[in-house]
Amino acid sequence: MILTKHVVKDRYRELMRVARQWRQLKIMKWHGFGHHSDTLSTGELTLFCPACPQPGINVLLSGDESLDDWKFTQSFVMDGNFKAEHLHPMKPFNEVWLSNGLGFMVGKDRYKMHLEEAADTVEKSSCNNHQTVNQANDSRHKLESTSIRGVACARHGCFVPHSMVDFQKGERQATCAIPHSQVNHASLADK
Repeated sequence: MILTKHVVKDRYRELMRVARQWRQLKIMKWHGFGHHSDTLSTGELTLFCPACPQPGINVLLSGDESLDDWKFTQSFVMDGNFKAEHLHPMKPFNEVWLSNGLGFMVGKDRYKMHLEEAADTVEKSSCNNHQTVNQANDSRHKLESTSIRGVACARHGCFVPHSMVDFQKGERQATCAIPHSQVNHASLADK
């Protein structure tokens, strides 16, 4: 019997789902959650910059040192990709969130709650054709997100855990507030 495209079923979708589950299990194992079911907190399946000073992780303070010293200062930058468009899923009830908020992205429920609470103002551009402002004022019904933004270490370029967000309508102030609050929380957590 000759195997043709019509005889063999396409199992690519199933393969991709198993690959996602395998990656999730490997990440949990790498971070020490592979063999027990502890409750994970936000950003716990990621690592922050290993070269930046982090008290309790890679810096041991002696009695005469404090975190206010210049050598323990952390610098952050915020950047985005304004071409990363994501369409609404055709079957949203089939979407499976394996690590919702446990990695670099902010959790979807928390992020949606923040966007509902934040005031949405229409900004007028003084430039002739400022694409970011114009994109924020456009309605894009077929797109779930129009771009992505994250906060990274300014010295080494490593992303801050739980500080990446996707923009639903261009660059708005409401979507930029969450990454800043996550950086402040991450940098002040051990002080």
